[in-house]
Amino acid sequence: MQYSAPMLGLVPYAASDWKPPQAKGSPATGGSLPGRATFGRRVLVVEDNLDAVHSLARLLKHDGHEVEFAINGYAALRIARLFRPDVVLLDLGLPGLDGFEVCRQIKAEPGLARARVIAVTAYAGDEHRVRARAAGCEMHIVKPYDTGFVLAVVNHAPDEPIV
Repeated sequence: MQYSAPMLGLVPYAASDWKPPQAKGSPATGGSLPGRATFGRRVLVVEDNLDAVHSLARLLKHDGHEVEFAINGYAALRIARLFRPDVVLLDLGLPGLDGFEVCRQIKAEPGLARARVIAVTAYAGDEHRVRARAAGCEMHIVKPYDTGFVLAVVNHAPDEPIV
């Protein structure tokens, strides 16, 4: 199922009266978007583009998932340790601690190792896919992506890691 911006109540940042949703926590360290009660998976969205992280988090919340987000690698690890996500949607091109290292650390930590880490990135080259797989990513989705496909991946992620 495809979700369109009007269905989610999203408008472009260019709209003068629109303000991004308020998050719990500091925008510099991450937070969670307000949303309805959830019955789905616990999803951590790691993305340094604020428009993209808010849009994807909102889409996932609308689909019934519990969502937290982080805008850098250090915040992602801190939030992951507290939140214990089922699925991590991870941008690889993060400033500072990149997504490859974030994935390695998540997979190395006993309490997080079972999380399915899915690279959602503009890095489309074969070398990036190989590096992401070696770091522990179970899937590699290239931006721009089909939102329906991302939802299907999150909704149908197996109970056991794919790797």
